[in-house]
Amino acid sequence: MHRRHLLAAALAAPALSLLPSVPALAQPQRPPMRTRWKVRASEGFDALAFLGPLAGGELYLPYYKADADVFAAELPAAAHAEIAALWKEAERAQFGLLGPNLSVIFSNGNDGDLAALIAGAADPEARLLPAYRASPYWAEADWRWFVGAAPRLRAVFEAMQTAGFAAFRQRRIGDIDARIAELTRSLGDYDVIRWHEKLTGRGFDPQIEVVLLQFCKPHGIKVQGQTFLQATDWGVPITVRNAAHEMLHPPIPMDGPAATAALALLGKDPLIPRIVADHDPKWGYTTLEGMLNEDMAQALDQLISEALGVARNPADRWRKADDGIHVLAGAIYGMLRQDRWVESGGSIEAWLADAVRAGRFDPPRLHAIAAQVLERPVDALWPLG
Repeated sequence: MHRRHLLAAALAAPALSLLPSVPALAQPQRPPMRTRWKVRASEGFDALAFLGPLAGGELYLPYYKADADVFAAELPAAAHAEIAALWKEAERAQFGLLGPNLSVIFSNGNDGDLAALIAGAADPEARLLPAYRASPYWAEADWRWFVGAAPRLRAVFEAMQTAGFAAFRQRRIGDIDARIAELTRSLGDYDVIRWHEKLTGRGFDPQIEVVLLQFCKPHGIKVQGQTFLQATDWGVPITVRNAAHEMLHPPIPMDGPAATAALALLGKDPLIPRIVADHDPKWGYTTLEGMLNEDMAQALDQLISEALGVARNPADRWRKADDGIHVLAGAIYGMLRQDRWVESGGSIEAWLADAVRAGRFDPPRLHAIAAQVLERPVDALWPLG
């Protein structure tokens, strides 16, 4: 019981004693917990995440430059150079950020350690393709690039194994078992899945798997299944926000009629396609479909985080994230707030189709609601001044 409730009960007691007794009102019961949390670590995912610092990626060096310098000294020079080359080639081929996208391909049981990565790269058709092809992340062009790069990746993984990555990571990660136990206990009060189901209108597996990594900052990464990767030292509010967001990908079928109609309209917007084309590609979201996918998930996760008491202020959140590019997220969030979606819930795919048909995604209306939420002038939504 909250302290203010205890105080109110104590002050009311003398007055209540003068009244006839009445049956106590039944207190509303808390619904059974829908979410099951599973927390673990992964050497394999950490090795994939560490490719970013080893490649010299500017996103990663503020966190891991010292670690990258120490471990690079143990690698053969050719292997170190190969990592940087593969990272650049992946970006040029529109495979995307090498470490995060490899994590998607190697997920679904292929991430245990470097030996598992080596085995997957040696026989990708048998070990990786069936699960990846069946996942929402399947992209034939990405698979073709990966298969072409697999022998080189295997050689990189073997070099990391020989250089002692497992022992290096263990020294850096510390008592990960204690951290897993602590986080598992703390997450028990946060029923994220119940909110996912209410606000999307679809079913979710009750289990959320959180994989703690030493080397993944600044990313939280959704992989196959209801699994996401995050840094070991991120606290409960960040973990809950990550879970609220990552489980939503994709929030609707991106090849379905609602998404197709929204993308057709957004493609004519004078602002949103310009954001997609002109923003710094290090943030990702370099296609209009990718931006819609991400920003619908961000709008919904903001509502979930608010409901669970772990939210950031939306204007601050979207001003500080990714150079302010998520204008569409602010607009969608604003529309959902107008519709009191957190109270009603329902099919988010049907909601999007109705919003497009009603003209709410027409540029003037879209920009106006985004400006209101983001606290920016409607004619200066992006880039940020």
